[in-house]
Amino acid sequence: MKTTFDKATRDELVKRINSIQESTPAQWGKMNAYQMVKHCRQWEELITGDLPSKRAFLGRIFGKMVLKSFLKDDSPMGRNSPTVPEVKARESTGDFAAEKVKWVALIEQNANTITQNFVHPFFGKMTNEQIGLLAYKHIDHHLRQFGV
Repeated sequence: MKTTFDKATRDELVKRINSIQESTPAQWGKMNAYQMVKHCRQWEELITGDLPSKRAFLGRIFGKMVLKSFLKDDSPMGRNSPTVPEVKARESTGDFAAEKVKWVALIEQNANTITQNFVHPFFGKMTNEQIGLLAYKHIDHHLRQFGV
């Protein structure tokens, strides 16, 4: 399975990220390209601990089971998957280019850092291996959302 801890996989993701333009339309969902890029940057900040979060009640009950289901194979995440409130980009415009640069830098930083005690707001405590696999699936999901 693909993981963001693999350099070739990260390079492929960065190439896809760089191909997105602010005017690129979504194939599904409610986000525009700016909101998607900001959302993905914020998701990476969850991993670094720079974006505080709290555990969702339903996540405490179902989180581990859903995570196991997500990571069991190479299948992509489904369309219109729910997201945690901490990473919802509410503004529809902003500095698109700067958000992309921050996002790519965080992908590289997270891939080269051993994360200790990361607790996802829904999935709960995750290992580094799980983080890399889920990070890939999450990024791929949103890049496919925008046709790249």
